[in-house]
Amino acid sequence: MRKHSVALCLLLASVSVDTIPARAAERSAVPSETVTLPNLRQPVEILIDHWGVPHIYARNEADLFFAQGFNAARDRLFQIDLWRRRGLGQLSEIFGPAFVEQDKATRLFLYRGDMNREWAAYGPSARQIAENFVAGINAYIDWLTRHPERTPWEFKQLGYAPAKWSAEDFVRIRSHGLTRNLDSEVARARVACAADLPSDEIRIGLQPAWHTKVPPDIDPCLPKNLLRVFTLATQEVHLTPEALKADAGPVPVVETAEMDPPTDTLEGSNNWVIAPARSATGRAIMANDPHRAYSEPSLRYISHLDAPTLHVIGANEPALPGVSLGHNDSIAFGYTIFPIDQEDLYIYQLNPDDLHQYKYQDGWEPFRVVREEIKVKGQSPVLVDLTFTRHGPVIFIDQQNHRAFALRSAWLEPGMAPYYGSVRYMRAENFDQFKQATESWSAPSSNLVYADVKGNIGWVVGGLAPIRPNWDGLLPVPGDGRFEWAGRWKAEQLPRIYNPSSGYITTSNEMNLPAGYPYQERKLGFEWANGSRHQRIDEVLSGANKFSIEDSMQLQNDELSIPARRLIALLKPLSSDDPKTRAALDMLTNWNARVDADQPASALQEVWFSRHLGKDYERAVLSQRAADTVAETTSSPDAAVMLDILEHPETRFERNAVEKRDQLLLTSLQAAYEEMEQLQGPDAKQWNWGKLQYNLSEHPFAAIVDGATRARINVGPIEKNGSPFVPNASGYRSRDFRQMSGPSVRVVVDVGNWDNSRAVNHPGQSGDPDSPHYRDLAPMWRNGRYFPLLYSRRAVENATEKKIELVPGPPR
Repeated sequence: MRKHSVALCLLLASVSVDTIPARAAERSAVPSETVTLPNLRQPVEILIDHWGVPHIYARNEADLFFAQGFNAARDRLFQIDLWRRRGLGQLSEIFGPAFVEQDKATRLFLYRGDMNREWAAYGPSARQIAENFVAGINAYIDWLTRHPERTPWEFKQLGYAPAKWSAEDFVRIRSHGLTRNLDSEVARARVACAADLPSDEIRIGLQPAWHTKVPPDIDPCLPKNLLRVFTLATQEVHLTPEALKADAGPVPVVETAEMDPPTDTLEGSNNWVIAPARSATGRAIMANDPHRAYSEPSLRYISHLDAPTLHVIGANEPALPGVSLGHNDSIAFGYTIFPIDQEDLYIYQLNPDDLHQYKYQDGWEPFRVVREEIKVKGQSPVLVDLTFTRHGPVIFIDQQNHRAFALRSAWLEPGMAPYYGSVRYMRAENFDQFKQATESWSAPSSNLVYADVKGNIGWVVGGLAPIRPNWDGLLPVPGDGRFEWAGRWKAEQLPRIYNPSSGYITTSNEMNLPAGYPYQERKLGFEWANGSRHQRIDEVLSGANKFSIEDSMQLQNDELSIPARRLIALLKPLSSDDPKTRAALDMLTNWNARVDADQPASALQEVWFSRHLGKDYERAVLSQRAADTVAETTSSPDAAVMLDILEHPETRFERNAVEKRDQLLLTSLQAAYEEMEQLQGPDAKQWNWGKLQYNLSEHPFAAIVDGATRARINVGPIEKNGSPFVPNASGYRSRDFRQMSGPSVRVVVDVGNWDNSRAVNHPGQSGDPDSPHYRDLAPMWRNGRYFPLLYSRRAVENATEKKIELVPGPPR
């Protein structure tokens, strides 16, 4: 059995807040560093607090964003350098020939359109902000040439230097973003090929109720490696000793169905806003905990920006300027994914007389080919041809059947740089300004929530929503001109709410189209996350007369499982002659459905649900071929559909439906109990979910260093509570129970009483393994604890542990 790190294996305690550590010395004794920079206009102060949050004070916005870039590089240079190299397709230059294919794939998805339209999409100050931010990054890189001892260890490990940035880099990079639904289109086609479209409803149920059909002239039997290029373009960097060899073959494609949790749990989030009438503080509250895949360093970075014309604090991705989740002096704002379908797979007929042409309308159209040079470490550059149709990059050519496949993605439209639209809404002072600022928000498509100091709350859906006049986007379509986007739906045509009578708004990626919304016409998307997280949050919020900051923190860490509760209700009437099955029934039917780490029932239920029940259910309701295909395309069936069918077995089990359903429950539960005996021994009282499920934030270099270094740069393993369907979401892969996704940063904002706001960022703020802030927040995150998200200058100064002064002048 895996050995967990004792220091980080913590049991969940009651939610609490870290207090400001006592400091015997006066503020004048705070360690200070002065850095002279030639591109600075006026002095800037960066005050680092006890939790690693930088508070940046500048006298003008140009210096503010310059200092934000400088500080991001100071804390996360390796991470943002790798982010840039992967996004631009420049990995081979530092890692060698194994990454040429990945670089080529990534370059297919760079924005290559008009840069004036691109900058305009984010607002009038967007370009200047970007230029100042990257100037700050580059200033830190220049500073390192004069102070090489401060160079992050990763660059020394492989002997390369960080690259300089241009402002266009982070708006041209699109493959880090979240769009959808290419993978699902291909999976649906494969299920239709193996069986029929109704069988695909077991893989993922469509919401609202909808029945799709295979478009005309489309063969749903698609090539096996169709998504290889797309997966290479979007996967993280996987370094191995073999991949770094001069004669290495291409890096492997990570198979998502095998490696990851179900797609509806991998990239989720929760948020809510509460009006003063429902708040224990008498002020509005905003809470947000975005869920993403885990890595080290953290995907998120919290920072505080203060200038005469802008004052804002919160989280963003470290390679981006501004704040996308947090608050300014007047409003708080946050987001979760609203799953607009922003991708379409097009299939083209190739000209049999000239395979460089594809059929479009009544003629043959040539592919557009862009030739680029990929630099390769230790070798001559490689020339690659990037092929495009009028719709987007070609990701596969089936020469035998004279077919080509290209992806039309919102990625390739202006304004799709992930989260960069926040540089506009982070300035808003009221809901009208917030709505106006989010009209051009494009990526990721989001539930944007709002709360202000006057007590107003609101919800706006933002995202590029393609108009598909004659199809639903759920299956590949011919690329011959019959299926074209007809622009995008306007912002006012997307859902929004202001000051609802309920006194709160909450979203968790669930199907939340308002009653009466014309979804048949607008077809924003039909594939939503499981609604259990939202149901539980709504259940708690609706049942409370007054809701406090502490209540919000507890709710972000809530572990009650709606699916488990529904399964318990199905098990209660059942009995069995088998002693192990009886023991399993007794354990689960007397359980409170809270997925605590130390509860034996939590371990049994999760092993049953993820390794036995779903698979047995697929085999029971599908043909063998359909079940095999569904298993190949997703790691588990749609949990909501499965539970609905188990509660109403007549819909799929046909004759003797209840008996068949009950037998399925009992036999799969018996198998799970027997597996738990193998995993954790025959004494069921000693079973422990936290000893099975674990979190490991893994550094990209983990596989190429020795064991001692690996322990230094990875964070974990940490014994973990929760499951994919509770508010404290834990999307784990069933083959080893490693938590792959869940809350990255948690924020709770006391709107107006800003210093009473709370946050935690897993596993820490710094990207330097030797920094105390590299992993210091991991125990807090695991234990449901938070630190004060300080905003006033006085509070920040009282919590400062280090001061960095940036001053203008010649470098020294």
